[in-house]
Amino acid sequence: MKKRIFCFVILVSAIVAAHAQKVDRSFFKAGLQVSMPIGDAGDISNFGLGIDLQQHYGVDKILDLGFATGFINYFGKTETISDDFIEVEADFPNIQYVPLAGLVRFYISKGVNFGADVGYALGLDEISEGGFYYRPTLSLGMSDTSAVEFSYTGISDDAVDWSSVNLSLVFLF
Repeated sequence: MKKRIFCFVILVSAIVAAHAQKVDRSFFKAGLQVSMPIGDAGDISNFGLGIDLQQHYGVDKILDLGFATGFINYFGKTETISDDFIEVEADFPNIQYVPLAGLVRFYISKGVNFGADVGYALGLDEISEGGFYYRPTLSLGMSDTSAVEFSYTGISDDAVDWSSVNLSLVFLF
């Protein structure tokens, strides 16, 4: 099912790109990301830090297509589990991913856009294997060269289904 959704997004993006009016709005984004793992991911990590790299191509006055990648490290936490007789300390390892995704962005107004990154996240640590990656995003321009992005990350990994809410500060080049 996830592969079908991914193929559908790529197909729709290609059709839109073929029929859309070209606009001169191509740019590169690079930024820093702070993440808060939620759900099962929140059981083994309190926060994550990463970098975002994106290449946007203006396809229409309201549409960008492009590519996204980066690196995210979710820091493992230490948990102490105890009852009346025994106390056990568990150290969880850091979880690391490199997403490789296509992106689509729709512009509501100048400096405000929303969309999603869809692709695959490569697992770099001993535990995560990688999996289907999706990241819906809302971006608010602060100036012509910077923006704040709010996003949710979902990774369907065989080891753990990873979810986090993210805040990114990105710079446009």
